[in-house]
Amino acid sequence: MALRPVTVNIKALDGPAVSRFWAQALGWSADRTGVTTYVGPSGGLVRPGPVALGIGVVPVPEPKSATKNRVHLDLATTSATHQEETVARLLALGATPADVGQGDDVPWTVLADPEGNEFCVLEPREVYRDTGPVAAVVVDCADPRAMARFWGAAIDWTLHEVTDDQAVFRSPDGVGPYLEFLRRPDPKTVPDRVLLGLLPYPGDDEAAEVARLRSLGATDLDRERDPDRDRDPDRDRDRSLGDVPWTCLADPERHEFYVLAPS
Repeated sequence: MALRPVTVNIKALDGPAVSRFWAQALGWSADRTGVTTYVGPSGGLVRPGPVALGIGVVPVPEPKSATKNRVHLDLATTSATHQEETVARLLALGATPADVGQGDDVPWTVLADPEGNEFCVLEPREVYRDTGPVAAVVVDCADPRAMARFWGAAIDWTLHEVTDDQAVFRSPDGVGPYLEFLRRPDPKTVPDRVLLGLLPYPGDDEAAEVARLRSLGATDLDRERDPDRDRDPDRDRDRSLGDVPWTCLADPERHEFYVLAPS
């Protein structure tokens, strides 16, 4: 039993605007599936995508707080010129410069999407030469080794590196972006605005996977926020990511994530 990361979900006050930005930013298409808009490589909704994690833009009524997101995307570039052109193009699409304390000497550029979700446009790096437009999904954390233990058991991705400063995963097929947990001193203070969506394999049972994650140390986020849910166990089914029911959990450091019903 294992789960596959299939989407990076972004909560948005204006879903169409955020979907349009990311589709244009990545050269992908946007497809509405129920309440959610899926942004991915052209060809319609595919889960899991063969070479990429799609972006699911989920409408919510609350705007993003001023607090920096603890999950963000790093975008890949192939040359200094490509990086410069990418930054200019994204600014023209509605991105804005962002200051997350990076200083003036870093080789990457920090921007934010139209609703303030931070992301980085990286300088060319050999490790990301074959990832596609998204180089990595980056998660701030206090203990990369603990994250490696939990996520290494939770998902079927390969652990490439683990140190006191970072843990790095990638699809076992060696394609698409990396998933990186980087040590950061700032604690979590607000609900996550950007979070992973995980999918069981065909034939696996979603409830069994959720139970397995709880045994690994995940917590039931919906129940913590809504005690009445204990009296109605089907309440997490009245919402959907597209037309697919989901369960929202949190890992041992309180990073929120979705478990989707298997296709």
